[in-house]
Amino acid sequence: MAAALGVDVPVEVVAVDAFTVYRGMDIGTATPSVQDRALVPHHMVDRLDPEQECTIGWFQPAARAAIAGVHARGAMPLLVGGSGLYWRAVVDPLEMPPTDPDVRAAVEARWAADPPAGHAHLATLDPAAASRIEPDNLRRTVRALEVIELTGRRFSDFRTTWEDHEAIYPGLQVVGVEVDRPTLGERIAARTHAMLAAGWLEEARTLIDRDLSASAAQAIGYAELFAVLRGERDLADATEAIITRTRRFATRQQRWFARDPRVRWTPPEQAAAAVTALLRSQG
Repeated sequence: MAAALGVDVPVEVVAVDAFTVYRGMDIGTATPSVQDRALVPHHMVDRLDPEQECTIGWFQPAARAAIAGVHARGAMPLLVGGSGLYWRAVVDPLEMPPTDPDVRAAVEARWAADPPAGHAHLATLDPAAASRIEPDNLRRTVRALEVIELTGRRFSDFRTTWEDHEAIYPGLQVVGVEVDRPTLGERIAARTHAMLAAGWLEEARTLIDRDLSASAAQAIGYAELFAVLRGERDLADATEAIITRTRRFATRQQRWFARDPRVRWTPPEQAAAAVTALLRSQG
């Protein structure tokens, strides 16, 4: 990869992705191939089993340690991926509030039957956090209440730096690939069909009886394919559902990164040249 980019300094890839971190989910998460990883070192790939939770609190220090290792070897870290939340957590000075599964379970049990009531309770404790959470979003409401109970601080206090874009890495340069919505939709559909042709359904079969963590289970496509394997829906219907979910996710990604002023948006055909130029300037 470094040779293809035309740079002299050695390059190592750090995947900033919430799902390629999982082993055994290679096709559905578009994990870099063994061949690609043989050409250039990749980090934060295949680090967890699907039963393990991937939290920001775990990902942030793990990815930063990988980046530090790349620097220590005299190489250039190339962060690749589209998980906006994980990206910000890695490159920016953001605090990660603590978590406790027992406390979270207790809070969730308290409000599970009436998420809007839980949201109203949060509004009395932390109006700023409540204003950013939909009333029926139980998961986010529970998280905010959990942090308040654990720390005595408002959840919104931990998010004050989200509006700033001052990286902890001097000279950080960011390239975003800008694809128009119709073309992106066509590419998503084509990639979904290619992944199915590559054996995605069979990969799902190896996972269906495993106790996937909540974070692993969020990977797009697996729930739909599990339903196919259980005889609950046909493959054509599941395929369209996967394409639709992926398009919506891509739209959210675009909106997320559009708020980051550091991103230099580049057409796909110019992306490699833009990355090469930045690597040369950093080297």
